[in-house]
Amino acid sequence: MRYILLLLITGMLFNSCSSQKFKNIPYLKSDLQSNQALNVFVPSKQKSKPAPVLIFVHGGNWNSGNKNWYSFLGRNFAKKGIITVIPSYTLSPKATADQMAAEISAVILWTKENITNYNGDSTQIYLTGHSAGGHLIALATLNPKYNIANNVVSGIILNDAAGLDMKYYLEHNPPTASDNYFTTWTTKSSEWKELSPIYFLDAQAPPFMIYIGTKTYPSIKIGNERFLKQLHNFQPNVKPILLNKKHVPMVLQYLWPWNNRYDEIKEFIENKSKIPSHDD
Repeated sequence: MRYILLLLITGMLFNSCSSQKFKNIPYLKSDLQSNQALNVFVPSKQKSKPAPVLIFVHGGNWNSGNKNWYSFLGRNFAKKGIITVIPSYTLSPKATADQMAAEISAVILWTKENITNYNGDSTQIYLTGHSAGGHLIALATLNPKYNIANNVVSGIILNDAAGLDMKYYLEHNPPTASDNYFTTWTTKSSEWKELSPIYFLDAQAPPFMIYIGTKTYPSIKIGNERFLKQLHNFQPNVKPILLNKKHVPMVLQYLWPWNNRYDEIKEFIENKSKIPSHDD
């Protein structure tokens, strides 16, 4: 156990030397709150050619989480030559899912406008998110109300994403006060479809890469199955990458710099819509 901990600490220290972190950058121009800020991770040794960009949005059932918990992910991707943007966003009960998606849209637009200042390639912006974060990146990109043009996002990597079809889920499991769902989703069933990414898939959607844990929650399995079925109308070759993990380990695996997900996602970015082969 001590040996494993030593290896982990050594890896983290090594990664901290191989990247730079720019902290707490506001992505909204007015009424800044501490949650409306982001961190940017860039390789310490910059190449002359602008680097691709990955925005990671954390999960937490829409009512918990913080960008600062995921510095390991930013540093590990930066080590691979991928500039990484990790935002916080306003959580329930202080915000609805609609407000959260609007903030993630603001993150995407900030990145498009500003990432060249960090030697990032503004024409290669990719999104990834775990759990609720997967829902928010998909919703902000696909639903036209959030004003993300079709050519802004180059690809989306879902990691055990929740909430892909909240209309279906909430019709079978009406929201309660538990987990602040009254606030997150409201009790207005007419709004649930607007908050469900599945209903905005079309031929203009960015290429998708999808990870699903085989031991994850049944609701996530069902939501991803429904999403994939609809996605196949437009991207028939997308196959989910199934990993023998529960829901939380699907993101904790990124603690290890040598985790295969880093190379798989790098390959997806370099090859656009080609889904790489993988080993668990």
